[in-house]
Amino acid sequence: MTDVIPGAEPFEHAGGPIGVLLCHGFTGSPGSLRPWAEYLASQGLTVSLPRLPGHGTTWQDMAHTGLTDWYAEVDAALTALAARTEQVFLAGLSMGACLALRLAEVHGAAVNGTPLRGLVLVNPSLAPDTRLFVLAPVLKHVVRSLPGIASDIKKPGGSELGYTRVPVKAAATMPALWKATASGLGEVRQPILVYRSTVDHVVGPNSMPVLLKAVPEDQLTVLPLPDSYHVATLDNDAPTIFEGSAKFIREHAT
Repeated sequence: MTDVIPGAEPFEHAGGPIGVLLCHGFTGSPGSLRPWAEYLASQGLTVSLPRLPGHGTTWQDMAHTGLTDWYAEVDAALTALAARTEQVFLAGLSMGACLALRLAEVHGAAVNGTPLRGLVLVNPSLAPDTRLFVLAPVLKHVVRSLPGIASDIKKPGGSELGYTRVPVKAAATMPALWKATASGLGEVRQPILVYRSTVDHVVGPNSMPVLLKAVPEDQLTVLPLPDSYHVATLDNDAPTIFEGSAKFIREHAT
């Protein structure tokens, strides 16, 4: 197996009785959310930030994985987190936000008896915004990879531990994840806090309407991030996300 890139390792912290699972995005790594995870840990929370299969090593590794592998990893991490806490929250960036929503749809009100209280999503990806994902099921037979989408960060000098190439075979599995998640959004009953960058060069305008149409207005709070691009957890508005998510968790924990 290929070595994990330094800084892309998973993160775990044993804190108090409230657990938070964080899910990173497509071609990214736990490094994209590490500062967020460490902040929540500093607030006394138990935190789990797994590394999705095929991520944090090489894009060639990722080409052998897909949505089934990624979902299985976060599902296993959530089950383990729920077993050692009294209540859990879900959080994610981009595709990680989509995975968080899918977990909430599948598990419902509780994870093996542990209450699931709420979700915090940053620039959620819920629909195809580029021709890459529309054409990927065909392109995968012709092209192995395309230019990467990592490091969409406004902050000067900001960078993300992500791939410089997108494996088309892996990208071809994304539409099935979007479709399943979109069709099940009505099953999510927990409060949802969404942070959305005003300018995002990765997730375009097609995703938010999917969420807004399916989730009741009184269940959903959407807050703008005016000074960040897609990877807002490493950008200028990161403190807003960190502090706001901790406040949201405190308010909805029992």
